[in-house]
Amino acid sequence: MEQPTLPSLSSLTCDWTYDVFLSFRGIDTRNNFTGNLYNYLQHQRGIQTFIDDEEIQKGEQITPTLLQAIKESRIFIAIFSPNYASSTFCLTELVTILECSKLQG
Repeated sequence: MEQPTLPSLSSLTCDWTYDVFLSFRGIDTRNNFTGNLYNYLQHQRGIQTFIDDEEIQKGEQITPTLLQAIKESRIFIAIFSPNYASSTFCLTELVTILECSKLQG
């Protein structure tokens, strides 16, 4: 029996730039779980997914590009890893995501 296929999020009409925003601790998951998830969503399913391509250094501020990407994303996926909460950058990003989610519903 053939499984029905669902339309990809990017085929739906909406005002979002990104369907999914990935929040993660790069050093923990960029080259394994998060990288694989991104490749699956973006390249195999055609879901517009934002992933930062730069390594964020300890103590850096959230960049305007990341803030804009958060605001323009429909769904947020936070990938919690052993060192996620030890990163002030990740926690600030998560707070921004929660604030945007609250404002946007």
